[in-house]
Amino acid sequence: MSLLKVENLSYSYNKGTSMEKNAVKNASFEIEQGDFIGIIGHTGSGKSTLIQHFNGLIRPDSGRIYINGEDIWASKERLHQIRFIVGLVFQYPEYQLFEETVYKDIAFGPGNMGLGKEEIDARVREAADFAGVHPEYLESSPFDLSGGQKRRAAIAGVIAMRPQILVLDEPAAGLDPHGRDRIFERIKNYHKKTGSTVVLVSHSMEDIARYAKKVLVMNQGGIETFDTVENVFSKAERLLEIGLEVPMITRVFMALRARGIDVPPDVYTVDYGRSEILKLLEREGIKHA
Repeated sequence: MSLLKVENLSYSYNKGTSMEKNAVKNASFEIEQGDFIGIIGHTGSGKSTLIQHFNGLIRPDSGRIYINGEDIWASKERLHQIRFIVGLVFQYPEYQLFEETVYKDIAFGPGNMGLGKEEIDARVREAADFAGVHPEYLESSPFDLSGGQKRRAAIAGVIAMRPQILVLDEPAAGLDPHGRDRIFERIKNYHKKTGSTVVLVSHSMEDIARYAKKVLVMNQGGIETFDTVENVFSKAERLLEIGLEVPMITRVFMALRARGIDVPPDVYTVDYGRSEILKLLEREGIKHA
């Protein structure tokens, strides 16, 4: 049984008006426990709308969402539980910080779960460690932190609820390259150590290629494809057709193939590309350093 199942999901904004927009159209897919899923799509493709259905922030016009085989809209009690099972980190989550201290902000979610003081404290410190929030910042005001520190504190607040599914919408948006690398490495380590399911929405194909195991591609509200990273990026021409960028290394290998050079179509990371170039040189009998 899948952990999360989306079945024939459709949703429109401004329904019944001249401004009606079909944001998600008849989407169906399943996500398994422990998956690391990347969601990509052009601006307005429905990515953010889709993920807000996962924990019931939006109710579908039609279709169903199942968590552990149960319809999340079966009852109010079930929907309340879902908010702790599916943790959603919005784009620019630091705007959601509101407490007097970083500690209190991270503790807010676990407190709403009715946990005891000792358990809350353990979760705050565990989540802070996962997200890279230094212990000395816990008693500081979140508004005194840098942009990257605020982002990590906000992510820690969701992690502290120990969700089975961690959903992140552009978690590195607006950060410098060093900041985004730190955020993604923390997310990668969290996934590896906890075995939780991670769903990452990003406009960066390089980030998706580096961290995700499977990729869901959205196009004009529908599901274009949902497959392994290798299979998705092997269809780079189609991704470009629907308005997406592909990793630069993928473009390089597309150009090589266009020139008749025998290289694979699914190269999506620099390490993979280097390996294939070395294989090509060996086939051609060319020595390399």
